[in-house]
Amino acid sequence: MRRRWSLSVAFHQFCQLFMVPHVPHHCDTSWIRAVGPNLTEEEQLNLTLPRDADGAYEQCSMYSPVDWDLGSIVAYGLNATEKCSNGWVYPSAQPPSLLTEFDLVCDRKDLNDISQSIYMVGLFLGSMIFGPLSDRIGRRPVILISILLQGLFGVGTAFVPHFYVYVAFRCVVGASVSGITMTILALATEWVGVSSRPKAVLISHCCFAIGQMLLAGLSYGIRNWRLLEIAGSAPIFAFFFCIRVLPESARWLVTKGRIEEAKKVLQKAASINKRTIPPGLLEQLKPETQTKSGSTLDLFRKKHLRKVTLIMSCTWFVNSFVYYGLSLNVTNFGLDIYLTQLAFGAVEIPARVGCIFTLQWFGRKKTQAVLLLLSGLVCLIITGIPEDQPMATTVLAIIGKFTTSASFSTSYVYSAELFPTIVRQTGVGLCSMSARVAGIMAPLIRLLGKYHRAIPVAIFGSAPVVGGLLCILLPETRGTDLADDTEGGHPPAEVCENANSSSENGHVKGKDGGRDNEYTMTTHF
Repeated sequence: MRRRWSLSVAFHQFCQLFMVPHVPHHCDTSWIRAVGPNLTEEEQLNLTLPRDADGAYEQCSMYSPVDWDLGSIVAYGLNATEKCSNGWVYPSAQPPSLLTEFDLVCDRKDLNDISQSIYMVGLFLGSMIFGPLSDRIGRRPVILISILLQGLFGVGTAFVPHFYVYVAFRCVVGASVSGITMTILALATEWVGVSSRPKAVLISHCCFAIGQMLLAGLSYGIRNWRLLEIAGSAPIFAFFFCIRVLPESARWLVTKGRIEEAKKVLQKAASINKRTIPPGLLEQLKPETQTKSGSTLDLFRKKHLRKVTLIMSCTWFVNSFVYYGLSLNVTNFGLDIYLTQLAFGAVEIPARVGCIFTLQWFGRKKTQAVLLLLSGLVCLIITGIPEDQPMATTVLAIIGKFTTSASFSTSYVYSAELFPTIVRQTGVGLCSMSARVAGIMAPLIRLLGKYHRAIPVAIFGSAPVVGGLLCILLPETRGTDLADDTEGGHPPAEVCENANSSSENGHVKGKDGGRDNEYTMTTHF
């Protein structure tokens, strides 16, 4: 099910790239028809539009209207120019797009990048809202809420009458996308055992890459932006028919003291997988003496959690910064946008699959640090490529997309293992908020290219180098148990080592007011 959601998420992340194609346009100069109703289109344009240095008609300026008769206009010509005051004219055969319906050209051109940033604001708000919410009310309810919002506002976007309403709807869709991705991540991490945990998360990321490839084909076949929005958003409603198979997190139920519910969920999972759970194992599930909900402040009270939170937030920031900086730039590489998107999606598959092996062979910390450093170096090399070498730039951009995608997948696995269960969703949510801030900034940083084309890429390249160096300070989590609470003051790797050396029967002993107390070790689900 997580794989199917990944396809829907990929659509919403990048669909706008195909809704704002480059379309020839010029100012609406129909005012001259009042004095020259029999003019051909070419004669009208020749009399009312100035030409640029290449001899083509200017797209964003026109000659100022005058009260002369047609003979005077032809004899003396027009000299004074002004910006388009009556809108623009587009080819009549062009399918409806965001650009043509809402005039995202000339002075309004930047609204395209700004609307992408607003969508990222939605992702930011979603991570801020749905992260703590799922820690309090559970993973399953938050997933249901997010699906409903994404379906309603995704389809509703296809019927908006104004651009600013479109932007508002996209913001809500962004929030729902953030709620789905974070909560499904936590749910998958808490159900899957240590050995298969990276595979479960990274396979879903491969489906996200496939979703990007499918988007290229879907947008190629459906050029009407409203129909494209419906085709990409409506399928999410199908998940309501299979939502009954989605379980609540047994680990979350245990941390909330709802032991009986956790037992039922585990027994149902065992039944579906045709396995049996020894009764004695279920009896080890005991409620905590003080069941509490984690909060954002818990992430900063303990020294080791504070370090993890700050560094992982930085890691998610630079990952998102580079990832969206490259992904949203597919229209500027000189190749066909559909082929470029196909290549960008295809390159993510070996990147995500490769992570499954590198995380097991080299561990989380080394993989994360090296991938970030490589992402930064590739982007910095691009700044030195001449502008007349688009193929070399595109190849390097694809390599950068490869390393950045692999780094992003590593961050998902790594952060989910570093944060304890009671604050995992809050911690991942905070990291996601950091990533969304980067996503908001990335489209705006691209606007600096009008001063020098190398400025945005240089900024995108410098950030991951810093992030990669900071990752050296993090603990390794390969093969460790997930920590359930924030007590103990140790990172997960140390907790696991202490637990394994303290007991062989599944219990760990600790001190509490001079007396030993026992609590059940983390159970693999």
